[in-house]
Amino acid sequence: MTEIPRKSMQAVEITTPGEPDVLKPAGRPTPVPAAGEVLIQVQAAGINRPDVLQRRGRYPVPPGASDIPGLEVAGKITALGEGVKQFKVGDEVCALLAGGGYAQFCNVPAEQCLPIPKGLTMIEAASLPETFFTVWSMVWGRGRLAEGESLLVHGGSSGIGVTAIQMARALGHTVFVTAGTDEKCRACVELGANHAINYKTQDFAKEVKALTNGRGVDVILDMVAGEYVKRDVEACADDGRIVILALLGGAKGELSFDPILRRRITITGGTLRPRPVAFKGEVARDLKARIWPLLESGKIKPVIHATFPFEDAAKAHALMESGVHIGKIVLTVS
Repeated sequence: MTEIPRKSMQAVEITTPGEPDVLKPAGRPTPVPAAGEVLIQVQAAGINRPDVLQRRGRYPVPPGASDIPGLEVAGKITALGEGVKQFKVGDEVCALLAGGGYAQFCNVPAEQCLPIPKGLTMIEAASLPETFFTVWSMVWGRGRLAEGESLLVHGGSSGIGVTAIQMARALGHTVFVTAGTDEKCRACVELGANHAINYKTQDFAKEVKALTNGRGVDVILDMVAGEYVKRDVEACADDGRIVILALLGGAKGELSFDPILRRRITITGGTLRPRPVAFKGEVARDLKARIWPLLESGKIKPVIHATFPFEDAAKAHALMESGVHIGKIVLTVS
């Protein structure tokens, strides 16, 4: 292992479950990379919905992960754990974490690191890993979105949403989205969505069926769940797949199994954070081969709504919970 640059660092802790003001700066020991890990000096860290759930005490930290929030960062590698060959000290990377991103330093398995796409800033790169790993693994992995098929994304203006829209359009798919305001719907169309539906004024299932001449869509990416799943089934094409990745609308809902049987609809889901390193490494390799060239060519662009110094993480969380943002919120780390 190469030398650790300093013994202590600043981080943002969750002092107790609660509102955004429970996030406080604190001193912590600088983590030491284990075998197969790298130590990153963090320059920017993305904020994601799981960070908010963790702060509220509703998302337990996986065994062995840091209790410091933060699932994605960009920065410079400053130390290597034993056996790391694919990176060297000084390399600039972005990385998917199981926790620990709201800090000046974090360690992460080397397999979960990717080079900064050419032409992107650290802030832009920090906005990528959590949503790009999630969308790729859920839409193309769990949902098996195939050539010529269509995708419906709920929450089109969220970090997940803007990523899914751009990735799917860049790969040639027809994209439908739902969003909660006309402004957000317009933003989704500007990002590449073929059709945007205001779920507060329109029934998305009826709109999707009308827009597809009664056929429906092939894959639905659902962050809402709850009572939405019933209408997801209505909006699905025969042999369609519904992929649930969050429960913002609740963990329960009424559902008739009859159309699922008759129309061969699959309902699946998953969470990325507890998956093993080998799985995340496979996703990283897919992203580097299929999606990183699209970022470097400008066909996919990071969407940054706001940045905050990491000491102001509480303000950033309050913005996320307000729901007014379009795209990602990123912390900058000094």
